[in-house]
Amino acid sequence: MRILQVIPYFIPAWNYGGPLTLVHNLSKELVERGHEVVIYTTDTLNANHRIKETEETINGIKVRRFRNVSNSIAYKHNLFLSPSMLFAITKELPSFDIIHMYEYRTAQNILVHHYAKKYDVPYVSQADGSLVTSLRKGQLKKTFDFLFGHRIILDASKVIAVTPTEVEKYRELGIEESKIVQVPNSIDINEYERLPEKGSFRKKYGITEENIVLFLGRIHKIKGIDILVEAAAQLIKDGRSIRLVIAGPDYGALGYLTKLAKELNIGGQVTFTGFILGEMKLAAYVDADVYVLPSIYETFPIAVLEACACATPVIVTDACQIADLVRDTVGFVVPYDKDRLRDAILGMLTNRELRMKFGERGRVLVKEQYASSNRTNQIEAVYTKVLIDHNNSKKTLRMRCQQPV
Repeated sequence: MRILQVIPYFIPAWNYGGPLTLVHNLSKELVERGHEVVIYTTDTLNANHRIKETEETINGIKVRRFRNVSNSIAYKHNLFLSPSMLFAITKELPSFDIIHMYEYRTAQNILVHHYAKKYDVPYVSQADGSLVTSLRKGQLKKTFDFLFGHRIILDASKVIAVTPTEVEKYRELGIEESKIVQVPNSIDINEYERLPEKGSFRKKYGITEENIVLFLGRIHKIKGIDILVEAAAQLIKDGRSIRLVIAGPDYGALGYLTKLAKELNIGGQVTFTGFILGEMKLAAYVDADVYVLPSIYETFPIAVLEACACATPVIVTDACQIADLVRDTVGFVVPYDKDRLRDAILGMLTNRELRMKFGERGRVLVKEQYASSNRTNQIEAVYTKVLIDHNNSKKTLRMRCQQPV
C-alpha cells in the first residue's frame, strides 16, 4: 500500500505530545512491513522555531514539511495554516491508495477531505479525543464542525476511536456502526526493555530521600496541575517528605504554577524540569514513586502507558477515559478534587508493597495489551478492509454503468 498520513506536526516536534508518537510508531512499523508511508505535515517545531528540512526520510518514512504561517499561533491556539500544502495535495493525492487524517479540526484536513473526494481516494479519520466541544473554544469548534468537521467525519471510510466513550461520541454524530473501529493507543515496548539505572534522575536534580510525585506532560490548565500543587502543599505541611516534579513543555500554565508553589511556601519542594525526552524522561518515570495525571479531561493519555511500562504506579482523575484500566489494577482513580487527590497520594506513598504490585501489573499490562505492534496490526487491517470495500464499490458501479438501459 502507498499510505499518506496527514498530521499538523511531526518529529522532532515532540512538544506536541501523544499523537505524534503514535503516528511515528505506526508509520515506522508499516514501513517495516513493506508499505510506503508518506507524512504531510508542517514545519513547526515549537512556538518560536521551525524545522529546516522540508523533505527527509525518518526510519523509512518519507516526510514532507510545508511552511506554517505562524508557529506561535499554531502552538498557542492549535491553528496550523500551511497554504503551500495545497499544491502537493492537488498534484500527488491520486497516487496514494489510502489516507489517514489526524487531529480532526485542522486546515490540512479540510483540504485533504476536498481533494480525496474529488480524486476518489478513500480515507480514515482519527479525532484523537477532539470531538468534545464542551471545553475551551467550544463555539469555534461547533462552527468548524458545522462548516467542515461533520462532513469530514461522515465521508470517511472508517473512523478510529481510542476509547468506548469516543465510540459513543461518533455514534451521537450519526456515524454508521460499521464505520467505527476502536483501536486503543499504544507505545513501542522495545524502548522500555532496558530502563535507566534507578537514581539517575534524582542525581541530576539533587533529589535525595524525598518521595518523588511526578507529573509529566503538557503544562496546560486542562491538565489540572494546580490541584496537584495544592495537594502536595497539604502533604508537605503535614510533614511528608515530598518532591513534586513537574516535567513538560509550557502551554501557558507554567507561570501560574510557579507563583502558586511560592504562595503555598513549597517553591523549594517543586522542581520544574522543562521538556525532557529520551533517557531522562525514562529516568524520571523510573525514579518516581507515583505518576499523577489530575486532568480536567483526558482521552487516552500515552503518559499513563509510559509510566506503567516503567513499573511506576499511577493516579488519574475519573475524567480520564481510561480510568477503568487504571482503577485498583495499576493505580488509583479519584475525582477532580485536591483533598481526594491528597489522600490518594498519601495512600500510595505509605504502602510500598502496593506500589510494587501496581508497578508489576503495569509492565505486564502494557506489554500484553498496549504494544505498538498490536495497534499496527489493527490499523493495517482497517486499511486493507477499506481498500477491499472501495475497490468492490467501484466494480459494482462499473457493472451498473455497463448494463443496457
